[in-house]
Amino acid sequence: MRSFRLEAFPSNAPGSVLVHCGETKVLCTASYSTRLPGWMKDQAPEEARGWVTAEYAMLPGSTLDRKKRGSDGRSSEIQRLIARVLRGAVDLKGISGLMVHCDCDVIKADGGTRTTAISGAWVALVMALQAAAQAGDSGDLSAAIPYQVAAVSAGIVDGQQYLDLDYNLDSRAQVDLNVAANSRPSYIEIQGTGEAGDCSRSELNDLLDLADQGIQQIFAIQRDFLQSMHIDWQ
Repeated sequence: MRSFRLEAFPSNAPGSVLVHCGETKVLCTASYSTRLPGWMKDQAPEEARGWVTAEYAMLPGSTLDRKKRGSDGRSSEIQRLIARVLRGAVDLKGISGLMVHCDCDVIKADGGTRTTAISGAWVALVMALQAAAQAGDSGDLSAAIPYQVAAVSAGIVDGQQYLDLDYNLDSRAQVDLNVAANSRPSYIEIQGTGEAGDCSRSELNDLLDLADQGIQQIFAIQRDFLQSMHIDWQ
């Protein structure tokens, strides 16, 4: 697995972290407000809950050839993935009345941008909800976010299994898997495809085992970072 590191990043957002995964770098920020989506405004009191959404973008200089600004199909699919996974960490009733918006901007891309974004966005989310709790806008942090969330890739390249593929490996992969899980532990999302081949059930199990190992490593780094920021998540 490539080196994974979290770095505090100054921002006006209450949650802000720069995530390094090998040469991939993603800036993740999280902000909250009391303006819920229109479709949530008529909730019955006993069903009241908050919401978490996300946006994802690759900055123009993040790739070797300049990336055009603006949304495209790939970015839209990835940001929906990030939001779904983050909601797998949150008790939405525990953040009743709050809308949390996580923004993930890829500064440099070298494979695994979506998984790196997920792992960093969870940390930014915790930081934002800690700020909300301190401001009296939310309840207890550990009740609002009962689980950690992280994601990592695994794949088969030239017949060998790899954890956390960089671009060189990812571009040559016969099988590519993106795995997102929480610390329950449960899988939230698994995206797998045979890019230029296929895999057996046994190989799939091995790839999931590899991904589990990587996710556990990221969990430990997330906890250490939050502790260094004096955030008592659990």
